[in-house]
Amino acid sequence: MSDISPRVDIAFKKLFGSEENKDLLIALINSIVSKEDRVVDVTLLNPYNDKDFKDDKLSILDVKAKGADGKRYNIEIQVTDHGDYDKRALFYWAKLYAEQLKGSTNYDMLEKAIGIHILNFKSVLETTKYHNVFHITEKETGEHYFKDLELHTIELQKFSNDSNEELTELVAKVKNALDRWLAFLTRNDLMKADNLPKELNDPALRKAIEVLEVMKFNEKEREIYEGHIKWLRDEDGALRKKKEEGRVEGRVEGREEGRVEGRVEGRVEGKVEVAINLLKENIDIKLIATATGISIEEIEKLRTSKN
Repeated sequence: MSDISPRVDIAFKKLFGSEENKDLLIALINSIVSKEDRVVDVTLLNPYNDKDFKDDKLSILDVKAKGADGKRYNIEIQVTDHGDYDKRALFYWAKLYAEQLKGSTNYDMLEKAIGIHILNFKSVLETTKYHNVFHITEKETGEHYFKDLELHTIELQKFSNDSNEELTELVAKVKNALDRWLAFLTRNDLMKADNLPKELNDPALRKAIEVLEVMKFNEKEREIYEGHIKWLRDEDGALRKKKEEGRVEGRVEGREEGRVEGRVEGRVEGKVEVAINLLKENIDIKLIATATGISIEEIEKLRTSKN
């Protein structure tokens, strides 16, 4: 069992973005995209190379690949939630698409670009589906016209979000090839390559487990990995604290608003009661309005309802 998590971007890229592991990348891509976009071979456009890594914790360690038919694929794993995720996803898709235009290349040479974003947080809150596919369609007819844009979001927490989940519970969720990869990405700690249940016993998955088990980081890689782990934990803690502060603030504001509303309602009800009692004594409406602060129109309504 490896102590390295495939959900950390540097480990993810070393696992799926290395020349010797292209078969794993192909299997992952083919488990996500539609039949017509599947690949038999890919060319890595930014293969794993520790010399390319930036110490910047915000560097994007994505995997870019080109299929034999020219289609472009960008696969990225993101552990923490940021408010600008949706904009960044579009930006990276646009870069992937535009990078094809080099030199005298004409627009007709542009091929479809597919962004695949594996997220360790819930992003598409309107649905419980963990895998969502986005296209540009016409608003009223739903016609899919601009076919070169495709974005996939895969939310790991919607598949498995229980650190105490047993392997049998995890296996019960596995219905297809993508489920197998999500089981690996979320709970690889439960898996052994030589002892997989039949639902997970796939050659590509076995190799991924084996590669992760023997994966070694050099000193620089280990420093980057541990730095990313620390930063991700700090980010997660900060987000949790912010959410908790928001909940506390909401409760405090709610109680305060309740007290204020109660006082206001109490004062209003008290004035109404005084006005009703004065009406019973046949006191002039203008005097009642002056004494209670209630408008003459409202006092007229009270007198009408009293009668």
